Amino acid sequence: MSEKDQVWALFWCSLLRPLIDGETEPDDAPRCLREIAAQEHLFPDGRRRKVSLTTLRRKWQTFQKDGFEALARKTRSDRGQSRKYQPEVLQRAVELKKEQPLRSDETINKFLQAQFGQSIPRSTLYRHLRQAGATRLKLGFTTTKIRCRWTREQSNALWQGDFEEGPYVLYEGRPVRTHLSAFIDSHSRYVVTGRYYFRQTLDILIDTLLRGWAAHGASRELYVDNAKVYDANALKAACLALNIRLLHRPPRDPAPGGLVERFFQTCQTQFEAEVRAGDILTLDRLNRAFSAWLDVSYHQRTHSETSQTPQQRYQQGQAFTRQVDLQRALEFFQRRVERTVNRKHCDVQLENCYFRVTDRSLRGDVVEVRYDPYAPLEQIFLYTKAGVYLGSAQRYQRELGAHGESVPPPAPGKPQHNYLDLLVDQHEQSLQQRSQGIDYRQLPAARSWSFGEFVQTLGQLLGRRGGLSAFSSDELEMLAKCHGQVEISEPLLRQAVERAREKTIAAIIFELRRLDPPF
Repeated sequence: MSEKDQVWALFWCSLLRPLIDGETEPDDAPRCLREIAAQEHLFPDGRRRKVSLTTLRRKWQTFQKDGFEALARKTRSDRGQSRKYQPEVLQRAVELKKEQPLRSDETINKFLQAQFGQSIPRSTLYRHLRQAGATRLKLGFTTTKIRCRWTREQSNALWQGDFEEGPYVLYEGRPVRTHLSAFIDSHSRYVVTGRYYFRQTLDILIDTLLRGWAAHGASRELYVDNAKVYDANALKAACLALNIRLLHRPPRDPAPGGLVERFFQTCQTQFEAEVRAGDILTLDRLNRAFSAWLDVSYHQRTHSETSQTPQQRYQQGQAFTRQVDLQRALEFFQRRVERTVNRKHCDVQLENCYFRVTDRSLRGDVVEVRYDPYAPLEQIFLYTKAGVYLGSAQRYQRELGAHGESVPPPAPGKPQHNYLDLLVDQHEQSLQQRSQGIDYRQLPAARSWSFGEFVQTLGQLLGRRGGLSAFSSDELEMLAKCHGQVEISEPLLRQAVERAREKTIAAIIFELRRLDPPF
């Protein structure tokens, strides 16, 4: 028995209570029923009306025969079946839907109109299709994704971040649109960092993250949008170095970013609405008011889902803090370019500015310059190409004496190796060799013909152009073996080519071996 049927059974029992409790004798039952029928009663459906005497008699007889449960309303035997449309019409509609699950109600009704001369209203049609299990969802053709909640069991486990367009502020006498950059802790809904800026670029993202890391440490995971600014290599490198898992929201799918989007909606209705209603503010004044609203209102208000305030839940779920070395993190967001240290001025040039290099030995060297592209360009850092730190360089104006007077080189000490003695020894050896006469066995070796000249001359004699490239690898291998075994000269090569019957490499090598004079 359903709850609705139980209500109706209790209603009839309340009307028949004098008879059920025995307050009325059986002989007086007809009179009691007539008195009940003469009065108006409030029915469970909310309407007030009288009950017929026939209905009361039937209900009393039913209770006497079958008890309390028999007073429940009877379910129609044709419940769920259409009394207006024939079963074959509905069955045909189900077949059309199962045949093509993406078929719309308009298309199905065109088939039904052509075959049966009637159509079914959309609500009625889909009610019967749902009962027959012939909807897109039941047939497995739905594109709706199954979602999960982006939350964690501890604070600083997952931060969600995004940009949102903020109110206008007054800047240099004119109104300028602001952008809110914020990151929210998924466990507690606590805003770990948030601030209004004039842009939504990489330098703004870096500034927002550095503020959050400085105040709360690093999170284990970072969930951001799929925009280009969140796909920068500098952000990926910083997250890898800090052991932060960087997650990106799927493109054209805003639902996974619901937590930070819901915060933006709250900020718009509770804070930005008040800002727009008042006088226009400056950017500094807007950020101070925003920080006050977070601290006094948002973080102290009980969240509807967690049943705790964001501040209380954040503090309770904070097991530990992962401290961040901000100086090391800044290195990943620095821009890196190569420059050559000027030999004359001992400085490097960057964006039409000059930076003095104190180490004079670096003049003429190629160095890697690292600098913060978003801060005032007053100092740069120098590294070797291998990443060894060389020092910093300050911005300066090129002028006489900027580096001070040149330091004279240190006086060299007495050399350990005497070059003059080396020359005298070599000269004496040369004179000694000349006085010994000529060694004719070593003369050909001194005058040996190089392999390149040998092959190039052979190619000219054979009419081949291109030097070594004019010969195949097999031919070059044969020529190299011959060059190492036979003392070849240009006259000998010309004579061998002339005597060769066939102008092939094998025939020419054969003649060279025959013409090679033995010693």
